[in-house]
Amino acid sequence: MLITVFGATGGTGRLVVMQALEAGHEVRAVVRDPARVPLEHRNLHVHQADVFDPAAIRPALADVDAVVSALGAPSRKDTSMVCARGVRSILTAMEATDVRRIVAISAQPVLRNGSGDPLWFRSTVLPIVRALHKNVYVDLARMEQILVASAVEWTIVRPPMLTDKPGTGRYRSAIEANIAGSSLTRADLATALLDVLADPTTIRAAIGVTGP
Repeated sequence: MLITVFGATGGTGRLVVMQALEAGHEVRAVVRDPARVPLEHRNLHVHQADVFDPAAIRPALADVDAVVSALGAPSRKDTSMVCARGVRSILTAMEATDVRRIVAISAQPVLRNGSGDPLWFRSTVLPIVRALHKNVYVDLARMEQILVASAVEWTIVRPPMLTDKPGTGRYRSAIEANIAGSSLTRADLATALLDVLADPTTIRAAIGVTGP
């Protein structure tokens, strides 16, 4: 599979790139600064472009099978709406290049009804988390709305808090629901993202994921 990865230098994006290459896929990594891509591989192609410019990212999407958006706000105070604006630009470029499949990272608290979360978590922890990271979740919620309104074959993946611990190669998932669990390693999230790319049952669905 030929995959284009946005946010390829981020904590999760770089792991998506590494795992995709290890699985035998060909990867196009779209980045602002190629110097931040330390990995060299015969199946890795680095494209320098601004994700907010559909014309600039269009060459990175030519003839690809799927797109992974690992975009994320640089901090909880950021108000640039990087995910929503980035995905809107990606969708414009996808339309121009006839690419249909995209998987995007969101977050567990974006699911407003908290389906799957224990009652104590919904009534105590979740409101605090949403208040502290309000800008992040507003951005991700808008990104989800943009994907849902599009005509492409999208999948939204909603993890809980992410950690940099070693991956286990395992995770739990549920369609259109969160799963009780407080954390997930970035490596296991990368595994989940690549798994759902090839799973037609996840098309036009939001998937809750958490640790094993």
